[in-house]
Amino acid sequence: MSQREIPTYCRICEPLCGLIATVEDGRLVRLRADKEHPLSQGNACPKGIAFTEIQNDPDRVLYPLRRTGDGFERVSWDEALDDIGGRLRALIRDHGRESLGWYFGNPSSFSYSHTLWIVGFQLAAGLRHVYSAGSQDVNNRFVASQLLYGSLISVPVPDLDRTDFLLMLGANPVVSHGSVMSVPRIREKLTAIPRRGGRVVVVDPRRTETARLFEHVGIRPDADAWLLAAMLQVIFEEGLADEQALRRQASGASELRGAVARFTPEATAEVTGLEPDRVRALARDLARADSAAVYGRTGTCLGRHATLVAFLIDALALVTGNLDAPGGVVFGKELVAVSELNARLGLIGYGKNRSRIGDFPDVLGTFPAAIMAKEMTTPGPGRLRALFTSAGNPVSSVPNPRELASAIKQLDLHVSIDLYINETNRGADYILPATTFLERDDIPLPFTALSPTPYTQYTERVVRPYGEAREEWQIIDAIATRIGVQPFAFGPARTPARLLGALRRNLPGGSKVRPTPPLLVDLALRTGPYGDLFGLRRGGLSLRKLRRHPHGLVLADAIATGVLRDVVQHKDNRVHLAPAEILAELRFLTAIPTDPAYPLRVIGMRELKSHNSWMHNAEPLMRGNREHAARINPEDAASVGISTGDRCRVTSPHGSIEVTAQLTDDMTPGTVAIPHGWGHRGGWRRANAAGGANPNDLMSTATADIEHLAGMSNLNGIPIRLDPA
Repeated sequence: MSQREIPTYCRICEPLCGLIATVEDGRLVRLRADKEHPLSQGNACPKGIAFTEIQNDPDRVLYPLRRTGDGFERVSWDEALDDIGGRLRALIRDHGRESLGWYFGNPSSFSYSHTLWIVGFQLAAGLRHVYSAGSQDVNNRFVASQLLYGSLISVPVPDLDRTDFLLMLGANPVVSHGSVMSVPRIREKLTAIPRRGGRVVVVDPRRTETARLFEHVGIRPDADAWLLAAMLQVIFEEGLADEQALRRQASGASELRGAVARFTPEATAEVTGLEPDRVRALARDLARADSAAVYGRTGTCLGRHATLVAFLIDALALVTGNLDAPGGVVFGKELVAVSELNARLGLIGYGKNRSRIGDFPDVLGTFPAAIMAKEMTTPGPGRLRALFTSAGNPVSSVPNPRELASAIKQLDLHVSIDLYINETNRGADYILPATTFLERDDIPLPFTALSPTPYTQYTERVVRPYGEAREEWQIIDAIATRIGVQPFAFGPARTPARLLGALRRNLPGGSKVRPTPPLLVDLALRTGPYGDLFGLRRGGLSLRKLRRHPHGLVLADAIATGVLRDVVQHKDNRVHLAPAEILAELRFLTAIPTDPAYPLRVIGMRELKSHNSWMHNAEPLMRGNREHAARINPEDAASVGISTGDRCRVTSPHGSIEVTAQLTDDMTPGTVAIPHGWGHRGGWRRANAAGGANPNDLMSTATADIEHLAGMSNLNGIPIRLDPA
């Protein structure tokens, strides 16, 4: 028996904690935290350690499967790919490439090769129907950055090590470990702030695990825009704005001042549920702090005004002099020059295309996932007829899953690339087995710029792929070949292909070298801001150097400040505080309508041992008879005769579910929290196979209910009522 211990890192969530994999005879037997990792330093959460169960799960799809009349049958890769290719060519002949579509889920963000090949295939094949989990997660943040800085992917992160005042909205990093910021051991980073005399204030309708450790402001659901506007109004009105920062960094400050003038703490109190004096004190304390950071996450991204909220978060930082400042919110340096390359080539952006249904702008080349079902069922040119799904389960994660499940049945072709049979691909024509993150090489390309301590790590694969699983990029490449498409060769001038060819000619083997992810990432690293430029920058990055540091490499002690002029892409080189879209949002911002039939509001929440539906397949995470439960304030439960442990029915104007009640004073009155990521069938076979209820059954996909600037699904603050089941 041979045993090896191999350094790698977790790719479930954004801290990217270091792991040590123990491998015996080619099979993973254990994962543990890596004590030599420079940032996580021996820390890893239960989900990362439990991934051993996912890797070895007997329910994993390990061979290509073809749907039959009574289930699935195993077929060879050539059989599957040849049939898929033939059916795609027929669809393209009859309906054009605009009839083809792709949906990719959250795990694709943690695989550089998956992301690269989807983008390459999308651009080369001219796909218009492209959707992602971003419209249930983060696309509003990107659109806010586009409006503010002229760059979708320029996202500031809180400088946790130096801040004196941290204001968090809709975020629970003690459970999520941080998102749109890459910070291992984040609990320690947060608790260090009050230890050095600072403050952490958590704004959330629920007293979350994070809020219990610090100061909690119990706002009503989906009221963040009103609170932020009120804080800005106080700061402008009381002369607390940093006028020097406004003159140096921004344009449109006077227009923003006028737009928020009506949002006094008194005028917004009914919406936010907060006393005016408390809002004024919060605004004053933030403005007067020596340094302050403002951070919002998923809870702020899924309301009716998600892009406005993300915009106001950064505007509040700038107006108080805390944008691009030590202890404020700061901008990381990209590992590779994605923003610069995209700006020069104009590959993907915001609003380059509009959706057929709802006329929504694309965000980084993707449309709202909430319109997929209607794109499949609405007749006319450009109807979505063939769908690929990779690393995602949209029938579980988008609003109104019943609508999408029904629409998928009308497709001419549905192909899924995944680890499991799930709600989305249960009726697919083919399920193609993908590797886990331990069966591929990787580097966290998007996340270096989101780490207050710039850091990166390259990992070789830990084990060879089980069964006949293949890496996603290999599957995408094989599909592209069968319809005559070469990823990264596209456009009238084929500029990216020419650029790639020129770079390849500088390497051993020259232009005959076939594009592979390691080749492309090595080229990108060498020519990026940290790169060695093929030996011209001594000590710069390359894959060769990163392989010599298997536990990872710290690139700098902290993100540099004073870099805003390098970040902003607007022609005037200033942050735009008053784009027309935001002024219109503020002008027409109205109170949340009330309906006596639905007196409560439902929000989502995350649990420490859950990460979307597929992590429930890990038996250690489900031990202790874990149950899917709605958190309810005792006053709200008493009014309808519900006690802890009772089954209750949650009903919205769009649907209803049954779930177990869990009474807790952590909920502000009028708010019910239901964990997301439940409602799946199968997978974990040993118990609890039903997987609870899916709260997305309560949500709407009407185009009027989709946030119009970024196409975000409205999943927070939905009106509901409670009844005993």
